[in-house]
Amino acid sequence: EVRRTLLKLRDKTAILLVSEDLDEILQLSDRIGVMYRGRFIGVLEADEADPERLGLMMGGVAVESG
Repeated sequence: EVRRTLLKLRDKTAILLVSEDLDEILQLSDRIGVMYRGRFIGVLEADEADPERLGLMMGGVAVESG
């Protein structure tokens, strides 16, 4: 239910989705920002993101986009 609603709204508005479910994040996001221990690590465009890169970022490793 929530996923359907987010998919309908994502072209019309900004949505802040907080989740540790990488599959959900990759399916629903255009851009993905990662924080680790209160510190901003970085942002990836969804087409640049994969579970390995996001996992590194979630562990505090800054990953270059592009």
